[in-house]
Amino acid sequence: MHLANRVLVTGGAGFIGSHICDRLIDKGYEVLCVDNFFTGARANVAHLLDAKTFELMRHDVTFPLFVEVDQIYNMACPASPIHYQFDPVQTTKTSVHGAINMLGLAKRVKARILQASTSEVYGDPSVHPQEESYWGNVNPIGPRSCYDEGKRCAETLFFDYHRQHNLDIKVARIFNTYGPRMHPNDGRVVSNFIMQALRGEDITLYGDGEQTRSFCYVDDLVEGLIRLMESPDGITGPINLGNPGEFTIKELAEHVIDLTGSKSTMIHKPLPQDDPKQRQPDIGRAKEHLDWQPEIALRDGLTKTIAYFDGLLKEMS
Repeated sequence: MHLANRVLVTGGAGFIGSHICDRLIDKGYEVLCVDNFFTGARANVAHLLDAKTFELMRHDVTFPLFVEVDQIYNMACPASPIHYQFDPVQTTKTSVHGAINMLGLAKRVKARILQASTSEVYGDPSVHPQEESYWGNVNPIGPRSCYDEGKRCAETLFFDYHRQHNLDIKVARIFNTYGPRMHPNDGRVVSNFIMQALRGEDITLYGDGEQTRSFCYVDDLVEGLIRLMESPDGITGPINLGNPGEFTIKELAEHVIDLTGSKSTMIHKPLPQDDPKQRQPDIGRAKEHLDWQPEIALRDGLTKTIAYFDGLLKEMS
């Protein structure tokens, strides 16, 4: 077992990163949370600031970081199209320079490092469901490429550091994840639908609403990430982490309208460029190597997420 006392979480004030910080603190680790607050928020970790084992540092991973740690969760990167397309050059830098800087740190202090990769490395897949051996169908010059190709290059760097420097790496390919602390204006389908429903606005479906997604509740995902980080040395990944339950976007909208009791109606807009039509993980590797699979049903997770956004709206009003 790879023992760790002090853990660095980059992007630790973000949606998923902050939930990782929570779990690590609960497990008795010292946590150094690093974030530049581009999409992360101090409020996401405010409840941890008084903990003796928690430290928050404002830092951008595109610049080197000199700290002493045993493990690194590299979660830093805007992950919603609205945010990663706002400054696409910086998005690529965050994925590529950020990976180089964190890998360099891991090499120097001999830390184990986990990369938060993404299902976007598969692009608009011609294979369904997606398993890790699939190389993807990615447009290298489209509006989503800064994120898709940035994350693909980061995986390349991780495996080259592993081969060249014998670095202890773990690579997780994260599929659509939702839950409390999502950014309310991130443009992602779950937050969009919930905010629109709670405000009684029309729910916007792009295309015919028949494109599919697989939605994983954040607690399930964090359990998978921690199991991957704590798995034996030989398990490098990449390993898909997501919920294989597949829903159409229209079905998601119907669940949200039902659970919020909203009077919202659905309207249709054109599909954005390079938007994948299907997204579903094959989680065979995660089951085999990590004994992991999601446990929280979509409606149960949506109920918790709706309660979070409802609270946010009440604070704003």
